[in-house]
Amino acid sequence: MLHVFRNKPKYATVRPGKANQDGETSESQAGKSADPQWTRCDNCSSLIYNKELLKNLYVCHHCGHYFRMSAAQRLELLVDANTFRPFEPLVSGNPLDFPGYPEKVAQCQSATGLDDAILIGEAKIEGYSCILGIIDFGFIGGSMGSVVGEQITRGFEHGIAKQLPVVIVSGGGGGARMQEGIFSLMQMAKTAQAVGRFKQAGLFYLSVLTHPTMGGIYASFASLGDIILAEPKALIGFAGPRIVAETTRQKLPPDFQTAEYALKHGMIDGIVIRSEMKAAIGKLLSFHL
Repeated sequence: MLHVFRNKPKYATVRPGKANQDGETSESQAGKSADPQWTRCDNCSSLIYNKELLKNLYVCHHCGHYFRMSAAQRLELLVDANTFRPFEPLVSGNPLDFPGYPEKVAQCQSATGLDDAILIGEAKIEGYSCILGIIDFGFIGGSMGSVVGEQITRGFEHGIAKQLPVVIVSGGGGGARMQEGIFSLMQMAKTAQAVGRFKQAGLFYLSVLTHPTMGGIYASFASLGDIILAEPKALIGFAGPRIVAETTRQKLPPDFQTAEYALKHGMIDGIVIRSEMKAAIGKLLSFHL
């Protein structure tokens, strides 16, 4: 297996913060316990032994709350052993000379082991070859800058060249990356056009939405899958519920912009629990050889 991460992923304590109405998480609000072997669920406040949390695929066994997963954890969950071949790495520049942006990128690279917010390459899932991309929320909120847009585009182009389906797991609440300005916004059109060319080639694109899939990521490639699946209770939409409520001055349904709401209104095709996601993806890939 080729080298993917900058550093060997260490066993990490998951410390999810209390999410606000837009799905954002504050590190200062993160659920912590005095003992680093335990994690407090930010939904039900139960203390969970980290090994139990890992065994349960980062789902609280008390209330069913879904913790976010890193790209490394998601890769281990979905991909057949020793089959992932990453694309050549790309690293963000600083086209606007945005103050502190290179330092922010370097900090996230150190924290996640990734070059940018996407991990992408060729893989096998349940024995079926595909192009697999995973957005990591831990890298500047999973926001889409030039590197993410370029890697997504290369993914679809590689799929066309090798006649392979594409699977993208989205979980980027940051939308377009403000530090890159218009260079980031143009990735929405760029990735959407790449999806269009991929579909004209008659190939299969599966989009998997995890919490939170928002902003420019949802408004471009994440919402364009031939089939769209989501994890339970994932926040899905363009602007967050608080912003929508303030803009429209309307009272929103309690489940507004959840995966369940999206399914009920025909925006996605199915909700799949985490433990069954790999099998579900494998089955769909087998239908589209």
